[in-house]
Amino acid sequence: MKPWLKILIGLVLGVVTGLILNRQVEILALVGKAFIDLLKMLVGLIVFSSLVVGMCHISDPKKLGRIGLRTILFYVITTLIAICIGLVIVLGIQPGEKLHLTLPIGHGNGGNLSLVDFIFSIVPSNPFAAFSEGNILQIIVFGIFFAFAINLAGERGKPILGFIESLSEIMAKLTSVVMKLAPYGVFALMATAVGAIGSKVILPLFWAVGCIFVGCLLQVVIIFTLSLRYMAKVKIAPFFKGMKDAIVVAFTTSSSSATLPVSLECARDHLGLSPDISGFVLSLGSTINMNGTAIGQAVLAMFIAQAYGIEVTFVNIIVLMFTTLISAIGTAGIPGSGLVMLSIVLNAMGLPLEGIALVAGIDRLRDMMATVVNILGDAVAAVYVAKKENQIDEAKYHTVTWIE
Repeated sequence: MKPWLKILIGLVLGVVTGLILNRQVEILALVGKAFIDLLKMLVGLIVFSSLVVGMCHISDPKKLGRIGLRTILFYVITTLIAICIGLVIVLGIQPGEKLHLTLPIGHGNGGNLSLVDFIFSIVPSNPFAAFSEGNILQIIVFGIFFAFAINLAGERGKPILGFIESLSEIMAKLTSVVMKLAPYGVFALMATAVGAIGSKVILPLFWAVGCIFVGCLLQVVIIFTLSLRYMAKVKIAPFFKGMKDAIVVAFTTSSSSATLPVSLECARDHLGLSPDISGFVLSLGSTINMNGTAIGQAVLAMFIAQAYGIEVTFVNIIVLMFTTLISAIGTAGIPGSGLVMLSIVLNAMGLPLEGIALVAGIDRLRDMMATVVNILGDAVAAVYVAKKENQIDEAKYHTVTWIE
């Protein structure tokens, strides 16, 4: 049975159990807390190791030329736009405002920092303290500096990089082990939540999914089409015709990595992009460009804040945008990355990780649409860069048909 299906079953059984037991869910509450603690255990080392490895690979001098910088800038700008779209929709609809969940015991709202305080608070005075306290933003800052230092060290830095690459692989395996427990954790957390608030949680979840789908559609219909038309200066319809195979694979597998070979084939054979451009841009994008995922993280984080009645300040929004953007690199290639990324964002924003229970069951629905947007964003970037570098066969691009 697929992991996502097990989680969905855990969600349904949790809802039923919560309705039956009502508030008699003390033991299940402890089980749910243990699962949350396991997620907390993973986050620090996952972010550090994956971020350092990703930056060191991206920082290969052969890749960081004109094409690399143009590609990365395109990815960063479109991801930030995607986050803004998600925020506008979820703040307008406010799907979680009627839930009125009780904050977990011992949780404080740390969202009252000024922007200046926030900027200086993310600079770690002691990286080991940042790890022990679970301060994700300080870990990210330390990881960025550490990656730069490894690159500057040249050959002498390679042994350390090799060690961190091994650490990244180990944390990925450990994540897969913990995610096997996700159905049970989601069951316990959902039973606890429904036992406390009843069935009124179900309808807001559907509204949250709707916000994500609308955000993804807007990203494709507005941002991607405008980029193709006015930046790459190509027709729009041939692009979607040429990418149809990759769209189907992305929607069914919910994996950008699994879709990459199909995306490469579509880019070369249907869109007429050179192998060099398509190989570099799409491979890099499958690792660090997550427009659809960014929309989902923004919507779900705000949904959880609304559900617990936590005021979201301007600084919280900056934290959300920064963390979502960086964690696109920091969680690359990790199984179960949807929940892991969300836990990173919630941690950084000072929101309760228990909110993961509310949204874990819909993660597969989010992931299906998000993955389509992710791979389309990579392909749009590839078309744009190829056009700027005169490495696109426009005759092939504009003659692509639906039956190819």
